[in-house]
Amino acid sequence: MLSISTIGLMVSGCAIVLLMPGPTNTLLAAAGLRQGLRRSAHLTLAELAGYLVSITLWGLCFTHASHSLSWLPNVLRVASSLYLAWLALRLWFTANSIETSAKGVVGTRTLFSATVLNPKAILFAGSIFPPMAFASVITWLQAMAIFAVLLIPIGLTWIAIGAAPRNGRAPFIRPAFFQRCASVVVGAFSVSLIWALAH
Repeated sequence: MLSISTIGLMVSGCAIVLLMPGPTNTLLAAAGLRQGLRRSAHLTLAELAGYLVSITLWGLCFTHASHSLSWLPNVLRVASSLYLAWLALRLWFTANSIETSAKGVVGTRTLFSATVLNPKAILFAGSIFPPMAFASVITWLQAMAIFAVLLIPIGLTWIAIGAAPRNGRAPFIRPAFFQRCASVVVGAFSVSLIWALAH
């Protein structure tokens, strides 16, 4: 079973990364813009399925490899931090692209595939999920339940953000400004990973 402190760290880390703009969230927002919230809501289940597959595979790989390669978790954290720093810069300089990122209708298969291949899964499995989550079925179920409780409302929020201009609601929402704010959060998370390693 996961401790309260471990759950707290996992919840905060997962929430921050799930809120970040990225391939999956951009597709969810695009689906909301094209199809509306109600017709796109089921896509959050495809996102969840994609992450369950990818996080589990990466987590099992890291868990078994870390027994013989004790330095691997720290290397993964550094790599994750560098990826987040790169992503923060990319988000800042491509802030206007979210509005024109997807021209077609986003389907379940497309979203599932994009999520399985999403680099965030490596970050979840290697840095945010506790290693014990991949050591027993009970702990894995607990961790995945926590993850699902966070993912569904955040995914629906991204769809709603995309659907808002379509419905004539929230005209004050500017995706570019939202993405630049997200880039600052991503950059802060990158620094926090390095800070945790250094101390």
